[in-house]
Amino acid sequence: MTENSEMQGFYKLSMAERMEVLKKVTGLTDEEAKTLANTGGLPAEVADRMIENVIGGITIPLGIATNFRINGKDYLVPMALEEPSVVAAASNAAKIARVKGGFTVTNTGPVMIGQVQVVNVPSPEDAKAKLQARKADILKKANDQDPMLVSLGGGAKDLNVKTLSTLKGPMVIAELIVNTGDAMGANAVNTMAEAVAPMIEEITGGRVFLRIISNLADRRLVRAAAVFEKEALGGEEVVDGIVYAYAFADSDPYRCATHNKGIMNGVVAVAIACGQDTRALEAGAHSYASRSGSYKPLTTWEKNADGDLVGTLEMPMAVGLVGGAARTHPAAKADIKILGVKTAIDLAEVMGAVGLAQNFAALRALSSEGIQRGHMTLHARNVAVSAGAAGELIDLVAKKMIAEKKIRFDRAKELVLELSKEKKATA
Repeated sequence: MTENSEMQGFYKLSMAERMEVLKKVTGLTDEEAKTLANTGGLPAEVADRMIENVIGGITIPLGIATNFRINGKDYLVPMALEEPSVVAAASNAAKIARVKGGFTVTNTGPVMIGQVQVVNVPSPEDAKAKLQARKADILKKANDQDPMLVSLGGGAKDLNVKTLSTLKGPMVIAELIVNTGDAMGANAVNTMAEAVAPMIEEITGGRVFLRIISNLADRRLVRAAAVFEKEALGGEEVVDGIVYAYAFADSDPYRCATHNKGIMNGVVAVAIACGQDTRALEAGAHSYASRSGSYKPLTTWEKNADGDLVGTLEMPMAVGLVGGAARTHPAAKADIKILGVKTAIDLAEVMGAVGLAQNFAALRALSSEGIQRGHMTLHARNVAVSAGAAGELIDLVAKKMIAEKKIRFDRAKELVLELSKEKKATA
């Protein structure tokens, strides 16, 4: 960058004008600018309204996971991500699960928590009692903010009040328990929390600071389960290997972090494809995994009396079909149509099944041939492309690197030159 990053009025410029500024101060070439300006099927005017200071878009591959049978119904599942082998692994896991009927998923409903933080309260316990006594008034005030949600059966349903001892002294936390229906709920819950804040200040005699949704959506859980037949896995030894892998994750946070990352490979890929808030999902998942005071797996794996593998998953799943990118992004709308879900609960249940499938696939690979085998072919192709290979040369370079067990950029560059010369010599 040749100039400082302080750009007065940058937000007022059009997308094209912003790009011209960037070209000037960062040295972007015309070709690079053209690549960034491509919004990948998202209309430029829509992109420019979704976030601030828009210059274009970035596209990641979108694949379809097949074979999923969830609660007796079949699904084709859109998955958007850059990591190789994930879509294939999920599809294969779903195929194996079909032998025993597929995935069974339940949920606890679309319930979110909105928190109102009160400080400088003269008597926290007295304030807690007063808030509970005025619960009906507080809930009415909250529900007045969204009569449409209430008319559809949602809205603020309860009030929970707790006191905290913090490094800044005692606090009273009033929590709205809100059924958000088919919305993820952040806007509705935040609006309700802000609306009741003055009333809560008046009741408690304290001062309200934060008024915001919690992403630890522990009242919005999905629970997925599946049985994987031992013969379909390759025998009881593979089943034992997966159970041992789970025991490792249950006992060690370093392993558990990667265990849960495998789950989120599936969950987040569907979330991106369907226009969901991936940061909220990640925050909810990992905080839920830590609720006992130590970081634990979101899945469990055990062997049943028949020697088959039984997997279960329990995690928060705050998703929505109303509002957000799910309603504004044309690709997300098309993906939701492919998936065929009609409610936020349907979407959450599918994502739970995919998370369980993806975790199974990763553990199976780890406990048998190792995780690299599934990754290497696609990874080698990506390295070949980045080294300049094109057309049939991509596969030739990739196969050579795999055979040599040297999947590196420098080796790919050498092979591109060598094979290109050989091709010219034989032409």
